[in-house]
Amino acid sequence: MAECAPQVFSGIVPEQFAKLTAKAKAAGIDLNGNSGSATKFGVKVAWTYSPDSHQLVLQCLHTPFFVRGDDVNAKLQDLVKQSLSEA
Repeated sequence: MAECAPQVFSGIVPEQFAKLTAKAKAAGIDLNGNSGSATKFGVKVAWTYSPDSHQLVLQCLHTPFFVRGDDVNAKLQDLVKQSLSEA
């Protein structure tokens, strides 16, 4: 499937980004460093985090035919919102 548009989240302080990466790692997705990509179950996601501007960009790059990009985007949004609410 085609890649989705990037999702931009502002106001993410380094402590919140650390919580977000810990949650992702607990789910088996190794978000290592401020930028990169990871694949699990055929879903490939890329991220770029700027600790200076407190901006996180997440983008779904690929999904298998049985997973909609919109569903992946919704899950990413939920993960970020949940991590922000715990800060």
